[in-house]
Amino acid sequence: MKLSIRLLPVPNSPIFAHLKSLREPCLPIGRLRLTGCCHVGLVYRNISIYLKEDKIISVKGRNIAFIILAVIFADQALKFYIKLHYAGGVGEETRVMGNWFRLHFVENEGMAWGWKFGGGFGKIALTLFRLAAVIWGTFLIKDFIKKHYHKGFIICAGLIYAGALGNLIDSMFYGLIFDSSYDETHSQFYGVVAKAFTGTHYGTFLHGKVVDMLYFPIITHAHFPNWVPIWGGEEFEFFRPVFNIADASISVGVITILIFQNKFFKKHQQVHSTTVETSTVVDDNHQVS
Repeated sequence: MKLSIRLLPVPNSPIFAHLKSLREPCLPIGRLRLTGCCHVGLVYRNISIYLKEDKIISVKGRNIAFIILAVIFADQALKFYIKLHYAGGVGEETRVMGNWFRLHFVENEGMAWGWKFGGGFGKIALTLFRLAAVIWGTFLIKDFIKKHYHKGFIICAGLIYAGALGNLIDSMFYGLIFDSSYDETHSQFYGVVAKAFTGTHYGTFLHGKVVDMLYFPIITHAHFPNWVPIWGGEEFEFFRPVFNIADASISVGVITILIFQNKFFKKHQQVHSTTVETSTVVDDNHQVS
């Protein structure tokens, strides 16, 4: 609850023109102060008091920074572990929980969920686009916090930002950090476990591959019904894509925004004001009760 007080001086007062140009102060209860010149003996009249609801749950920048750093740390730590312990190209995997949760090592050119885009040129274009998006996102999140956007929305924006940055690190630097990465043009790396910071690198700046490992084949050995167009009779698996923590962070952020968009972007309710007016003379010897 905030208290806004407007004080209008007697029209014949010498400072009437000056105070008339001042904005109405809007101050929290308990921290009342008056703007402008307050001289002994100055007389005011027509005091209007407005009560306005202003319920804002703010989120601090350091909290969002902590979430972003936590996601990036977890993402990069797991990627380094997989890259330094799993052989490339052989589809090496470890079953974590039964058959439905596995660590399955694959590498891709940089798009989420293992999708590819336009070969070598597409790889550079995608990395540069992601770099520009991350730079823009940095200022965008700061603006969200400054403008007191919904706390849940800011957290989701932070998750999307963290995911984009996590995969950007792979694309920019992994080609320089690791000494091997198997693909069709580098068959000599088949079955080889990579090493880091040896001085030998498998790629150049902006040409690193994104490491994926999270695999959830919950439904396997199933087939689409024959009447289904295009895929009828073909094998069906859920969930087929292999992804990483950064991909999951992006997906959680986007899906949560879509689900709760009405809550995150609801229009401000109309504020009802209570106005109390009085023509009682107010000066240093009188108070308004």
